Amino acid sequence: MGAVYFYHLTHRPVEDTLTVLLGKARQAGWRIAVRGADRDRLTWLDEKLWQGPDDGFLPHGLAGGAHDADQPILLTSEPVAANTPACVMSVDGADIQPDEVAGLERVCILFDGHDSMAVDHARGQWKALTAAGCSAQYWSEESGRWEKKAER
Repeated sequence: MGAVYFYHLTHRPVEDTLTVLLGKARQAGWRIAVRGADRDRLTWLDEKLWQGPDDGFLPHGLAGGAHDADQPILLTSEPVAANTPACVMSVDGADIQPDEVAGLERVCILFDGHDSMAVDHARGQWKALTAAGCSAQYWSEESGRWEKKAER
């Protein structure tokens, strides 16, 4: 069974943290689905990833193309990604179901710590996923660096 890592963003924007996490997941050899709740927001993230640093290029695509299954990183709003990911990264409150976690190496849930609704949604996800038996870690950057604050 995979683990769920919650990332409480307070210092860096989602696109910066996402880039770092995607790089680490690719180093692990994983295919990744970045799951968002809004197609326009995913299009925006797609553009940000293309504008990233040359030394940290992350090969990716926005779902709906002819080669979705071949993408190492696929940005999608669908619950099932065509690239058969080992890791799903949820942004902007995209839902993750407990039964998904078992079939993945990792799930990352990134949420904006300055948005009370996003924090409440993440708390609800934590409760639902851990109640279903999923292993979870909560990471915060409140101090200016990432620290693990809870594990279940």
